[in-house]
Order: sequence, then C-alpha cells, then structure tokens
Amino acid sequence: MSNERLTIAVLGGTGKEGGGLALRWAHKGHRVVIGSRTADRAEEAAAAMRETLGADAQVSGMANPDAAAAADLVVLSVPYAAQQATVQDVAAQLQGKILIDVTVPLVPPKVSRVQLPEGGSAVEAVQKLLGEGVKVVSAFQNISAHHLANLDEEMDCDVLVCSDDPAAADTVVALSQEIGLTAWNAGPLANSAVAEALTSVLIALNRRYKVPGAGIRITGVPRP
Repeated sequence: MSNERLTIAVLGGTGKEGGGLALRWAHKGHRVVIGSRTADRAEEAAAAMRETLGADAQVSGMANPDAAAAADLVVLSVPYAAQQATVQDVAAQLQGKILIDVTVPLVPPKVSRVQLPEGGSAVEAVQKLLGEGVKVVSAFQNISAHHLANLDEEMDCDVLVCSDDPAAADTVVALSQEIGLTAWNAGPLANSAVAEALTSVLIALNRRYKVPGAGIRITGVPRP
C-alpha cells in the first residue's frame, strides 16, 4: 500500500499541522482531499495548496464526511476539543480504512503542561469509539507544523507510530519516510499516551529556548 499513489483525506487540513502533512503528501504525488466542516473552507485551502504546488497537484476540498468517503486512508488533525465530534460525524465513512489520528490533548491556556485524558490516551479513546472495523494509528503529534510547511527543509525529527494493528503501523511508517521523516513502530495504541504527552514538553522547550519547532530523535537503534 505504501508504494501506491493513495487518496488521502486530511480532516482538519485547513489547519497548520494537517495542512503541512497534506502539502507534503500532495508534493509526493498522492491525491489529497482537504476536509473541513464546510466544503467552501476546504476548497479554499485546497486552492491555496494548488497554487503552491502547481496546477498538476491533485488537491481538492470537501466537507469532512465526503472527504472521508473519497479516501483510501484518512488523517484526523483537529483540535482535541473537536476530536470526538469529528470522528462521530465520519464514523460510517471510516469503516474498513486506516485512520491516522494526530490529536494532542492540549487544554488551553496551559498547553505546555501535560494533561492527558482519563484513560491516558486521546487516540486510544477513538479506537474504542470506532470499533474493530477501523484501524486507528497514532502518529505525527511531535512534528512541528513549522517544519512541515517548508518543502525545502530537511526535517530532523522522528515520528512515533503506535497501533494495535502492526500492518497499519507499517503503512504509516512508510508514508512518514516518504515525506522525509524517520518513523518508528512504537508499539500498541496505548503507547500513544507518551507521544501525546511529549507535545506539551516540546512546547515548553520551544518557549524556554525560543525555538520554533523542537523535536525528538530515537538513538541506539540502526536508522533506516
């Protein structure tokens, strides 16, 4: 699957993180569908991306349910407060597919303080909500949108990929590597709590050391 040209829906692709991922995958030749609560807003973001990448870029915009229905693989990149409602809105369209959840349980205004939900993992809660018909994968929580938006930048950041389905995790590892990121299969979905918590730590580092996008690297393991 990772070597195919996929149709990837990015729900929340009008935001910085989702938009950065969408831009990177579209640049690599995948067909990307930007999803938003309204089709007009999604198409506006898609038009801006086509302007950046060129007229041949296969980027379109749709309302979230239509975007999810049109995709081979779906990415959820929305604020934590909108996570559950967005998932419920597209649950039927996600069945039989991989859902990459990028959600981080940030609770403003104290976003540099770890505040995990009851049960430990926001992404694991989505898997329970959707059931076994959807292969939920956690990834990209620790990658700064600042890095994703610059196609000329070599990203010195690693991605932790967690899923209860090893094959789905491998697909996301390959998609990560395709856009210039080193990714690691970090175990079951419950381990996503670590990646989710790390985001607040990285925000704290950004503020303390006045940098735009602190990241993580895994050491001691041969790099792919």
